[in-house]
Amino acid sequence: MAHNHDHENHQHITVVDEDGNEQLHEVLFTFESEDFGKSYVLYYPVGAEEDEDESIEIHASSFVTNEDGTEGDLQPIETDEEWDMIEEMLNTFLDEEEEE
Repeated sequence: MAHNHDHENHQHITVVDEDGNEQLHEVLFTFESEDFGKSYVLYYPVGAEEDEDESIEIHASSFVTNEDGTEGDLQPIETDEEWDMIEEMLNTFLDEEEEE
């Protein structure tokens, strides 16, 4: 289960792990894939960007939003083809960020 909300113009989601613990994550970006008919979100733990010496672990999930668009369920990535597409989207995003 994930809950979307904004803090200081950053979008956050709360991810509940298998033990029922809630963890706040910052959304890196979201996108939709017509090929797979799904929406995807890439996110990382809040505070991870503050330690520039370490690499940031970025998570990816597909998601379905509720009718009001504020909450939804995260689903695991199911195929290697999806992972390849997500990796390509992430690389494009990171390349664009470096250019700015």
